[in-house]
Amino acid sequence: MAPQTTRGERRPPAARDRVVAITGAFGFIGTNLLKYLDADQNYSRIVAIDIKKPAAPMERMRFYKVDLTHPASDAELIRIFKEEKVDTVVHLAFLGNPQHNLQWAHELEVIGTLKALTACAYSGVGKFLMWSVTMVYGAHPSNPNFLTEAHPKRGAPGVSFVNDKLEAENEALTFAAKHPETIVTVLRTCTILGPTVNNVVTGALSRNPVPVLMGFDPLFQFVHEVDVVDAFKLALDHDFPGDFNIVGDGVMPLSTVLKLAGKVPLPLPYPVAKRIFSAVWSAQFTHVPPGFLDYFRYLWVADGGKARSRMKFTPKYSTKEALLNFVGTQRLRHVHLID
Repeated sequence: MAPQTTRGERRPPAARDRVVAITGAFGFIGTNLLKYLDADQNYSRIVAIDIKKPAAPMERMRFYKVDLTHPASDAELIRIFKEEKVDTVVHLAFLGNPQHNLQWAHELEVIGTLKALTACAYSGVGKFLMWSVTMVYGAHPSNPNFLTEAHPKRGAPGVSFVNDKLEAENEALTFAAKHPETIVTVLRTCTILGPTVNNVVTGALSRNPVPVLMGFDPLFQFVHEVDVVDAFKLALDHDFPGDFNIVGDGVMPLSTVLKLAGKVPLPLPYPVAKRIFSAVWSAQFTHVPPGFLDYFRYLWVADGGKARSRMKFTPKYSTKEALLNFVGTQRLRHVHLID
């Protein structure tokens, strides 16, 4: 019989019969997490769930093509979890960039999360680990210097990309309260930088000049994609119920970020910038909705103390180091030294 542990305590490495299912398995977090799990003999089988096929097979991986926006996908998940005897689900089926098809995005992220949680309840899954983002705190002029897990998550008015994630996160935490037999962990990352990630900030830092808001120089924080994958592996190997901010050490003003990235700022008055972004968003010329501008004028940095003390999570890269690593990779791509 496996040793019993108290919820929230570290436990010894699991026996070699653990079966992990990953939704959104071939996004940038899932792709790297799969490699970690495939190399770890404590995990006997990995169930990869996505709408696209894997680029290369792995020894202990089984792939299932499931579209979470399909009406019958909840029944399909229940069947897979039961047949594969899944004991842990890592839910990564979330968008890295805003989409103009708001109904589809809501169906994927919010309804898809409900379907994954329902399948866990019906299949007896013991652990549910989910990705969220610190943007759910919202960018507000009244925010403190560092937002802890105890601060309210106020979202972003009119930004479905943020509010859908907040709703999905709330569903997971509500599920945790109703199902104490299931360990539910939410890892909430700040802006992720690294060689393979693609998001609004990496898109902005890949252009020149970069529009900024006149009179505003908010603090930014980053976490390297390697540290994100490490955090997920840590939460898989041990039981940490609750929600945790996953951030790199340190913060930097936006002006410093642009200077280190070698970018020229293009200052715009907020009313002008809002009109421009509203027009190009409506014309579908950009993936940056006008509501995102608040994240470039107000504070929304998160405190990572809970993950450090409870999970013993220590990022390998600071905010500055994550930025410099990203910038260095971009420069190598620019001169065609790497793909």
